[in-house]
Amino acid sequence: MKLDIIGDIHGCYAEFEHLTKELGYDWNSGIPIHPEGRKLAFVGDLTDRGPESLKAAEVVWKLVIKHSLAYYVPGNHCNKLYRYLLGNKVQTTHGLETTVAEFSSLNDKDKRAFREMFLDLYDTSPLYHVLDEGRLVIAHAGIREDYIGKNNSKVKTFVLYGDITGQTNPDGTPVRRDWAKKYQGKVTVVYGHTPVKQPRIVNNTYNIDTGAVFGGLLTALRYPEMELVSVPSSMPLAAEKFREIE
Repeated sequence: MKLDIIGDIHGCYAEFEHLTKELGYDWNSGIPIHPEGRKLAFVGDLTDRGPESLKAAEVVWKLVIKHSLAYYVPGNHCNKLYRYLLGNKVQTTHGLETTVAEFSSLNDKDKRAFREMFLDLYDTSPLYHVLDEGRLVIAHAGIREDYIGKNNSKVKTFVLYGDITGQTNPDGTPVRRDWAKKYQGKVTVVYGHTPVKQPRIVNNTYNIDTGAVFGGLLTALRYPEMELVSVPSSMPLAAEKFREIE
């Protein structure tokens, strides 16, 4: 199994296209296809904050659902957009407002098409992927070793939001424990969710959310080579959004 696992895109479609081309993918068909049969994988949070969330989600839907050329797991932002599209009451804050603005600008036919497509992508995707005969897990915010193979509400909260304490930071985001420092599993865990300036490798875990939407990098991990490839973001730098982890 040869994969290129991509960190949180957050609507940074141009960076996504740039990164896949750097990885050797061909876009002539309108979607990224690798000439050697490599597949893409996504750690979630395709949308929100960036300029082209709908386009990013559409390409991932085509790759995952239409052509079976990629793997996707939902992130917390994907979950919130899913609930919004179902008609649930959600606050259009923390980036969702940008996706909703894009969605609201569509005509009714295109709104229905996007809604159907995104609900399809979300509904048919697992909470986390266990791949390569159990050697690799892709989970949006990570996963504890003892949670692998389980799908209860505790696992869902952990996978979508990380190891949260129940407290909030001054900016309204939840306080998260550093679960990776305690991870001792043999299974490689690749995740995103927490923006870091450079990919963070700790105890067989790889955080590849390098904050593209905050002016950092969009990063991919090539598996099983374990090589990191990044491209710079065109977004303005928001240094305060990166979590400094020792």
